[in-house]
Amino acid sequence: MMNNEVNENSKISANPILQVSDLSVGFNTLAGHVNVVREINFSVKSGETMALVGESGSGKSVTAMSILRLHDEEKVEYSSGSICFHGNELLGSDEQAIKNVRGSEISMIFQEPMTSLNPTFTVGTQIMEPMLIHKGMSRTAAKKRAIELMELTGIPEPHYRFDAFPHLLSGGQRQRMMIAMALACDPKLLIADEPTTALDVTVQLQILILLEKLKKEFSMAVLMITHDLNLVKRFADQVCVMQEGNIVEQGVVERLFKEPQHPYTIKLLNSEPERIIPEGETDSLQGKRQLISGHHLKCHFTSNKGFFKRTYNTVKAVDNIALFLREGETLGIVGESGSGKSTLGRCLLRLENCSGEIYFNNDQIDQLSHTELRPLRKEFQVVFQDPYSSLSPRMTIEQIIGEGLQIHFSHLNKAQRREKIKKVLIEVGLDENILWRYPHEFSGGQRQRIAIARVVILEPKLILLDEPTSALDVSVQKQVLVLLRELQERHKISYLFITHDLKVIEAVAHRIMVMKNGKIIETGETGKIFNEPEKAYTQNLLTASLFKNDSETIESV
Repeated sequence: MMNNEVNENSKISANPILQVSDLSVGFNTLAGHVNVVREINFSVKSGETMALVGESGSGKSVTAMSILRLHDEEKVEYSSGSICFHGNELLGSDEQAIKNVRGSEISMIFQEPMTSLNPTFTVGTQIMEPMLIHKGMSRTAAKKRAIELMELTGIPEPHYRFDAFPHLLSGGQRQRMMIAMALACDPKLLIADEPTTALDVTVQLQILILLEKLKKEFSMAVLMITHDLNLVKRFADQVCVMQEGNIVEQGVVERLFKEPQHPYTIKLLNSEPERIIPEGETDSLQGKRQLISGHHLKCHFTSNKGFFKRTYNTVKAVDNIALFLREGETLGIVGESGSGKSTLGRCLLRLENCSGEIYFNNDQIDQLSHTELRPLRKEFQVVFQDPYSSLSPRMTIEQIIGEGLQIHFSHLNKAQRREKIKKVLIEVGLDENILWRYPHEFSGGQRQRIAIARVVILEPKLILLDEPTSALDVSVQKQVLVLLRELQERHKISYLFITHDLKVIEAVAHRIMVMKNGKIIETGETGKIFNEPEKAYTQNLLTASLFKNDSETIESV
């Protein structure tokens, strides 16, 4: 998108709707005062998309949350600066004034939807809530509008999903619910904190095109926080690059991508995933023994209602699937949200009830009890999609990573366990001095690295990686992929790699399975799938994931 086209088509106002001036944000911790954001300046105009990019911990989310004063008032300290929205100062306003702005004039899409959605209310009720509070709509009108928004954001069968609870939805579906909720009151400024992290590639583009359309129609400004530079290049007008709490470079997107000035910006632009599987290795795995295999796997979920609990909907999450994974091999499982990728992985590891036969190391495990399975749990581990919900908030990092060692490596003493923990922390790019800190003190990307360290430390034979890099910035993503590859070579670990990021899959997978509606659409070697896809669905996924910077490709998805 050319910036002059944005000015003409979107009619960007000359006066900024949001003005951030000399903003400095610090936090009071047990270790003392820590400066997180240092004297940053930027503005966002009506109809404009401003992107904040940078690595995890650079201060992007802290800046965004400061606009609506979402930080703990007892711990945060706004050392200096000003945040003006429509000429009104937000930092100095009272609580009631901020409440009137939140969700109405300014909405926010959070990075981790599972922790942002209330688990005790249906998603439909939560989408309706801002319309009832800020617009005074009737429940009937609010429900109708909520279903319309669910349909706009790509939720399948919105009438059924309206009464669903958050835990019944996939990660991508939960994120779409958050987007629908944020758009409920037609805000003037939308803050999107990694809005497409959990979305599959086709819906990712649909959502961004939808936001672009709404932005132009209502002259809505968008402040986008993301680590996906490809999306920034296509959908943003202005960009600010942040590093360690400072804005090191900012300007028009087109100029910054063509002529980056700061070394850190150049580093980010050079961090795209590259193929790390040597040529010929896939062929050499043909004769390897199968580590795990599944036959005739089925997992169906039913929805019941009424006094007699009659079944009114059945979701075939896994529908008669067969697959295998060899020793030292990476099998990539791709598909849209709700296609059954994660459910299939959980079924293979006996974390979800299913029918069919499952073999691990030539032993049938589908009939084993939970007690009989317990000794095998060390051999197959999981890195979950949402690190915040999988890390106990009451445990320190040392306790989280060391928990598995206490169970499966009981011969190690406390000092030996600590040394092993420090070593794995360094391997995943974290400081060994974080042992006594808690998960909430880290950014999303840092929490995911902690989750990977917890799994890697046990040296399992099989690791299920469920969107392991979706929360990571591009440079750390590359480091983690290289780390996983080194561990695979050293210990002959097999990976079931579930992701919607086809660039990542192309870099690390030997073979790929494409799933849709619980079935395998296409399977084959990575090179063949990427270069000669046979099915139209696979072709659409590749087009959406590897799109070029032109409108024709985008609109065709």
